[in-house]
Amino acid sequence: MSSGLIVAIVVIVVVVAALGAFALRRRQQHPSLSRRFGPEYERTVARHNGDTTAAERELAQRVERHRELTLTPLSSAERARAEQQWAQVKTRFVDDPRQALADAEALLARVARERGYPDSDVDAQIDTISVDHGEHVESYRVLHAISRPDTAGRAKNTEEQRAALVRARDLFLALIGPDGEPERVATHTTTKDRMPTARRTRQVPTQREHHA
Repeated sequence: MSSGLIVAIVVIVVVVAALGAFALRRRQQHPSLSRRFGPEYERTVARHNGDTTAAERELAQRVERHRELTLTPLSSAERARAEQQWAQVKTRFVDDPRQALADAEALLARVARERGYPDSDVDAQIDTISVDHGEHVESYRVLHAISRPDTAGRAKNTEEQRAALVRARDLFLALIGPDGEPERVATHTTTKDRMPTARRTRQVPTQREHHA
């Protein structure tokens, strides 16, 4: 191996190590923001095209606005009413997925407003919710986007709609939980909790159904 090749390899190794150390320092500038926002931190950095400084400035501004809020938990009656309305949304999805998604978004917005989050603008509300629920807040954005009518007139994929509603339920549970903390939901799926699929054709009873 020539000395020139050895020098080139050493230079490459040094450059890679320096870039790695620089990236680590940038990420550690505000480690509390990364821990607090979770996956929302990475999404914000991506929206700023990898500019960590700009992303952290935006997240810090969200935290400052959040400090001005007075958040209160829902009462038992309010939680029960919200849960009943979410169950109605799931039932409506069978016949009208798009309307069910719109109703789910409206319910999320109303619960957030009752908790004390701002409701003047959906994006501002989502950003403020992300301070407390960075793990689940992206489901709100997806729900907001997928519930809008397609300007090109294309039909929405029913499975995508169903998945959006299932993910939004995690944020819903977090918002209505005691003191705003996520409720502990069992990891196994029961028949009662299973998300219904949109109705496409009339179901014909089978012999097995006579024994149900």
